[in-house]
Amino acid sequence: MAGVNLTFVTEFILWGLTDHAELKVVLFVLVLLTYTISLVGNLGMLFLIQSTPKLQTPVYHFLSCLSFVDACYSSVFAPKMLLNFFVEPETISFPACIVQYFLFVSLLTTEGFLLAEMAYDRYMAIVNPLLYTVAMTKRVCVALVTGSCVGGLINSLMHTISLVKFFCGPNVISHFFCDLPPLLKLSCSDTSMNELLLLIFSGIIAMITFLTVMISYIFIVAAILRIRSTAGRHKAFSTCASHLTAVTLFYGSISFSDIQPSSQYSLEQEKVVSVLYTLVIPMLNPLIYSLRNKEVKQAVIRAVEIKCIPC
Repeated sequence: MAGVNLTFVTEFILWGLTDHAELKVVLFVLVLLTYTISLVGNLGMLFLIQSTPKLQTPVYHFLSCLSFVDACYSSVFAPKMLLNFFVEPETISFPACIVQYFLFVSLLTTEGFLLAEMAYDRYMAIVNPLLYTVAMTKRVCVALVTGSCVGGLINSLMHTISLVKFFCGPNVISHFFCDLPPLLKLSCSDTSMNELLLLIFSGIIAMITFLTVMISYIFIVAAILRIRSTAGRHKAFSTCASHLTAVTLFYGSISFSDIQPSSQYSLEQEKVVSVLYTLVIPMLNPLIYSLRNKEVKQAVIRAVEIKCIPC
């Protein structure tokens, strides 16, 4: 490397979702619609829970935090995506790229922790209903949510800090946002430490959250099967259906790109999966939790009725 003149990167060029001009207008409308529904749905869910006394319970405390995280999460990507549809080339500054990656990892990790905590909450409500109010106090819920946020920040910092000194050559990111794999491909330094940190921290966090969900639902299913009445089993299953759907979408979309063979890797396929977990799932979560939840639907009806009374 002696005698080589290195120019440090000050901005990156993003490939974006497509380079076809005729598709950009269609994708702009779809992304804008998805982002709008996501913001309205998640912020509406957050406001509804905070303003409805009947929803001041642990499960809705976690749900309100999940809605806030989802609103922030989609906002990390959508505004820049919408702007880049009309900008050539699609660029992002080096500091903005690092900040985007930091927020992406911290919010993604926080959501994983929250979903695991919601599984534990359902476990306590169904398997140990007599101890539920004692175990899931407001202090415990706040501590769990705080731990989720701290865990997300620590995991993100470990990856982000080691990224800031690496780039001095090519600056074209083969993605529509700043993700770690395409960033590491542009590195002019040894990336083995980044890959090791990614393997250790992401592996441990994924294992802890996934096992928490799996073990919780094993005990939940066992408890439900012991219920003699069909109506009782149906009611117990219905309390978990929304969360189980959200967990399946979350883990399914994230793990899809990790488990596919490298010989079958497709950049376009990777972009579709990334859109799913960065924009579509944050939009679907409030719909999943509201359409299958009688208490939330009743709260929405009451809110609409109260708003319409002056009219």
